[in-house]
Formats: sequence, C-alpha cells, structure tokens
Amino acid sequence: MNKRDLRPILLVEDSQADAEMTMDALADAHLANPVVHVEDGVDCLDYLQGRGAWADRGHIDPVVVLLDIKMPRMDGLEVLKRMRQDEHLRHIPVVILSSSREESDLARGWDLGVNAYVIKPVDVEQFFAAVRALGRFWAVFNQPADSD
Repeated sequence: MNKRDLRPILLVEDSQADAEMTMDALADAHLANPVVHVEDGVDCLDYLQGRGAWADRGHIDPVVVLLDIKMPRMDGLEVLKRMRQDEHLRHIPVVILSSSREESDLARGWDLGVNAYVIKPVDVEQFFAAVRALGRFWAVFNQPADSD
C-alpha cells in the first residue's frame, strides 16, 4: 500500500504556528498517513463532504479529525455537532486538540460525541509527546468499524 492509499489525518487548526507544530509532531511519530490541514470549520466540512476546493478529493474519509475549538467562521464544537448529525460523517473519530480549559467546552465536546479531548500542553516537549501518542493510536492502532 502506498501513501496515496492511506487514510489521511485531517488537522483543523486556525493557528499556523500550532498547525506547524502539530504536523511536526505527527511527522516525528513516523506515521505513513498524510496530513491534510484546513484552517477553520467551514473548510473542514467542505473537505469532509467533498465540496468546493475539495470536490475532487475522492471518497476516502480521514482516519481521525484533530479539531481545534476556537476558530473563525465556524468553531470546532459546531463542526463536531454537524459531523455527528450526518450519517456519512458520524463514524469518523474526532479528537479535540485545544488550549481551552473551559469546563463548558469540555462538557459540550463530550455531549456531542467527541472520541477524545486533549488540552494542548504549553510545554513543547509535552505537546510533541501528546500529539505523537494521538497519531500512533488513531492512525495505527484504531480500526474503523465495518461498514456493513
């Protein structure tokens, strides 16, 4: 299987610095899965639903969506809500990767069906370790449910 056949990791992050750090950490984990980066919730849903600039991306769903909460145009919690309401998207694992420590964000994320919620560590070493562990679990160990 070549890299083009692997399911991508979808990174939804508006901060270019955080996106680059996350992609570096995923690369450091030596994952074969490609990483697709979009900058807000609208672009995320366009990617997932194959609309607009993503109309020709094919029908391979990401292995996991790493989703920030605080973003322009559409926040991560609204994206999660819409994904869980869509029968074609609800099976995709979602990990909220956010600096928000607000209890209401945590509670709402769990209520909406997030698979994991990781608060971004401020320390770069801890951040890299957390993202490497996430990438290995979701891209290597996690297996999708049968589509039957």
